[in-house]
Amino acid sequence: MNHHVGWSKGEQSTALATATDSTLEELYEWNARYRQKFGFVFLIFASGRSTPEILAEIKRRYHKRPIVEFELAAKEQMKITELRLSKLFSANATSGSTIKTTDVVTKSRRFSSFTLSDVLCSTVEDRVSIIGGHLTAANETPTSKPSATFTRTRPPITTHILDVARGFPAAGIEVRLETWDNGQSRPLFGQADSGPWSLLGSSTTDKDGRSGQLMNMADALNPGVYRISFNTGKYNPEGFFPFVSIVFEVRESQKFEHFHVPLLLSPFSLSTYRGS
Repeated sequence: MNHHVGWSKGEQSTALATATDSTLEELYEWNARYRQKFGFVFLIFASGRSTPEILAEIKRRYHKRPIVEFELAAKEQMKITELRLSKLFSANATSGSTIKTTDVVTKSRRFSSFTLSDVLCSTVEDRVSIIGGHLTAANETPTSKPSATFTRTRPPITTHILDVARGFPAAGIEVRLETWDNGQSRPLFGQADSGPWSLLGSSTTDKDGRSGQLMNMADALNPGVYRISFNTGKYNPEGFFPFVSIVFEVRESQKFEHFHVPLLLSPFSLSTYRGS
């Protein structure tokens, strides 16, 4: 068993022990409604919480404003990630580069092909797996260069846009990706708008808020400064932002990594972060 799945089921043992077919069915239905409204799955720190408690919480949070619920979900994911990282570092310190866990025996009730884990598990496992891979790689080799067989399955830089005011992915927004095309210097504050930017690609977000391919597939991303721009004025004509540009830097040590640069947008506020 994957050790992250084992941890997940261990954290959900109270919920699994108190689950019935009817509560699982109701939780499944509420999670579907939640995802349709907010555009992402329901996240909750499930350790020590029963299924009725989780069901009551999703009903309570369903009525929140999208921007409020997004913040709550982020806090819950942070709790989950912190717990998983604590376990990951403990396991790594104990067993070196090989991480082992004991399978957790749980009472896994199913509704059709749906289990409680389908509601409560999210991309947390992916994030912890990435960090675990870095820990293992650090123990095995001093270089960050992947093996000769390394091949990307997606372009090195991607994005998506979430309309947090409406609680839905933002479709139909034009996106441009550019790179600073001057190897002798880097853009300075106040001068970046008029410099030698070179267009790598453009696209329009789909119904899931994701752009199409913005650059060619390449195992190694050229280190340098990149700019990703969004035509937000066309999407929100009455909004505060006619367009949005995010400038970021890829360093030599990061050229084999993936950079996901999302935009969380409302008419009068925005935020972004470096995803993976």
